[in-house]
Amino acid sequence: MKFAVFLIAVAPLFAASRIVAPFDTDWRFTKSDPTDAQAPAAPDAAWRSVTLPHDWGIEGPFDEKNPSGGAGAFLPAGVGWYRKHFALPAAYADHRVYVEFDGVMANSEVWINGVSLGERPCGYVSFRYELPDHLAKGDNVLAVRADNSRQPASRWFPGAGINRHVRLIATDPVHLEQWATFVSTPKVSAAEATVKVSTSVVNRSKQQRTVSVEFTLIGQNVQTNPQSVAPGKSTEFDAETVVQHAKLWGLEPPQMMYYVTATIREGQKVLDGESVPFGVREARFDADTGFWLNGKNLKIKGVCLHADGGAVGTAVPFGVWERRLGALEKLGVNAIRLAHNPVNGRDTTHHSA
Repeated sequence: MKFAVFLIAVAPLFAASRIVAPFDTDWRFTKSDPTDAQAPAAPDAAWRSVTLPHDWGIEGPFDEKNPSGGAGAFLPAGVGWYRKHFALPAAYADHRVYVEFDGVMANSEVWINGVSLGERPCGYVSFRYELPDHLAKGDNVLAVRADNSRQPASRWFPGAGINRHVRLIATDPVHLEQWATFVSTPKVSAAEATVKVSTSVVNRSKQQRTVSVEFTLIGQNVQTNPQSVAPGKSTEFDAETVVQHAKLWGLEPPQMMYYVTATIREGQKVLDGESVPFGVREARFDADTGFWLNGKNLKIKGVCLHADGGAVGTAVPFGVWERRLGALEKLGVNAIRLAHNPVNGRDTTHHSA
């Protein structure tokens, strides 16, 4: 199936202190709104055991009297609670620890050991919270309240609950900012391509630190000049390099994708690092001729897709997307508009640890 097949350059390995761990299993859930459910000692033994992603809305029952109406598939809405008991491994000591949600539908609030971490009204966007320093050495309780009771809320079925993946991330106090590593290819030809990389380093330690960032991509290592980062501040790092005869990303096989790895170094010590996929390609729009990709005029034949998977709801198994994309490819589709919000496109089957 050409639509879903890409050649991926293997991501470089680095000995960094970053830990990324799946956090989808062993959650407890109730489709109700009990008082003080965020309290660590709140009873939850009778709650259902669920694995994320979980969409309780698609479970029904379907009823024409449900306030979601026809646009919401006549499915129920309301409040649901999730709780997860966990203990942090010893490897997390001296790290900054974050919990990252790919999305919670909707109007969510998250607590750790009864302390509120924050609220997020939109159910389609990713977010993360830093877990406070006073986590217990033994049992910790993460609680999430999701409320989509205000209906009708959409012109489509939005789902309900923690319907996307969750993970724990532990980093050195000096680490890369969330989603800060960005790759662009401002100049592209068959002979050579200019690749520009930028990122941001944040210092969550209590003293000034002098660090550099090494970018590794397509067989090259590019080292930035060292910069000082003050406590509680962040500093930008960027680099540019020319790659000879890079394989271009496009619609014809092979659809080549590479990785760039950003590694923070303090002298010879590695503090943090991450790998980001990217494609070497040149894309532009022309008022007279339309869209051009890698120097070729391309007619966009697109469709709009919602984030749900039909009868499986919004906690969409990866296989559903494979089947859907394969069917669209047979129809001649070469572009997709995400209607009307970001979908959960992250593959969480592989994690660094």
